[in-house]
Amino acid sequence: MSLNLERIRKSIGFKFALWYSAIFIFSSLILFILVYFFLSQSIQNKEKEEIHLELKECASQYQKGGLDALAKEVEFEKNISGTNPFFVRLEGPHHNTLFENLPDRWGNYDLNQIKNKAVINNDQWELLTTKDDKDRFNIMLHPFPDGSVLQVGKSLSESYEFLEHYRAIFASILFPMIFIGFIGGMFLSLRTLRPISYLIATTRSIIETNKIDIRIPISRRKDELEELSTLFNSMLERIEILINGMKMGLDNVAHDLRTPMTRLRGTAEMALQGKQDIQNFKEALLDCLEESERVLTMLNTLMDISEAETGAMKLNPEEINLPYLINEVVDLYGYIAEDKKILIETHMPKELYITADANRLRQVLSNLLDNALKYTPSGGKIDIEAFRKDRQVGITIKDTGIGIPPEEIPKIWDRLYRVDKSRSQSGIGLGLSLVKAVVRAHKGHVEVSSKPREGSSFTVFIPQNI
Repeated sequence: MSLNLERIRKSIGFKFALWYSAIFIFSSLILFILVYFFLSQSIQNKEKEEIHLELKECASQYQKGGLDALAKEVEFEKNISGTNPFFVRLEGPHHNTLFENLPDRWGNYDLNQIKNKAVINNDQWELLTTKDDKDRFNIMLHPFPDGSVLQVGKSLSESYEFLEHYRAIFASILFPMIFIGFIGGMFLSLRTLRPISYLIATTRSIIETNKIDIRIPISRRKDELEELSTLFNSMLERIEILINGMKMGLDNVAHDLRTPMTRLRGTAEMALQGKQDIQNFKEALLDCLEESERVLTMLNTLMDISEAETGAMKLNPEEINLPYLINEVVDLYGYIAEDKKILIETHMPKELYITADANRLRQVLSNLLDNALKYTPSGGKIDIEAFRKDRQVGITIKDTGIGIPPEEIPKIWDRLYRVDKSRSQSGIGLGLSLVKAVVRAHKGHVEVSSKPREGSSFTVFIPQNI
């Protein structure tokens, strides 16, 4: 139980809820303080305005009709409002009291606080407090030319009671507000972090079950976390494809290595069990060398592809006449083409110079032509074209072979991938991977188009000067 509580306490959701609650409560407090301040100022300004209006009316009546008029004005105000809210006092020139009206809320006040008060300017404000400082009167002083002073005031207790009631209301809702803030924070954190929870659950499930086909549920929120989940699923799909590709590749490597290794072992055993003469041993050694050369070629090709893909392949660029290089490769495969009765035609100028690694480019052409010969039936045709396009040189090898299904075209560049699942044709499935790697090392690219039972066309584009 304590472990679960500790785990919850350290979770991002719990921390997010606390932060949300703290921000919510702090914002509410700031809002309360601002509202309280403006409300208090508004009430004080309103009361001062009422006192000021009452003072003006009393001063006007006094100047018109003297003390009788002032007394009538105070009595009239009482009758209209039904209460006696205002303190009214008229102090004579010799600081004697000429008129005095004590309001309903009059308490333990000491009038000596405002008696004999020097009036510095018109409409001067003073504060009259009780002896226990529990109540206050806001009083305005207005001097007359004859030296007398009119004092009009009103108790602030009603305002204080209203503001105290406002504070009590806020205090009563503070704890529910904290609870609501925390619950709201938990709800929002759980809802917001749900994709993260799915991500953790999916990752844990993959680790525990070793099944990589599990995916994160995708919502329709269209936010960053949904994008993260989508990218994570895409990454899992890529990893699954790579793992499946590695499994298929390992199967292919195992199959292709098993054959030469079995032959090599069989040849050695036959030589040891057969006639004990030098000629027999020489033939066995030659066969072993041939099989080991095949294994070494596969491993070297894998190393070349890795070097090219990581940018570590060293190129020895030199100026070469491309048509001459193409003719060399065509002559090399001429016997194979003649045996299969396949016609090879070339279409290129006599001179087309390019700066590239001759040996690597020869590998590219050999692999493409070898593939074309493998998958072109007897009586077919292969066209080779070399041309210049902008600042690039292009080489197209087009055959009339079996073609490639459209869904297989993106996969043909993968290592050890073979379109021919029956493995009726010899090869290790690394030729096109090496082609792409070498061309990319030359800062070029390869384009392919194919139709099943009609043939394929591979075009290599390489900058004229790398």
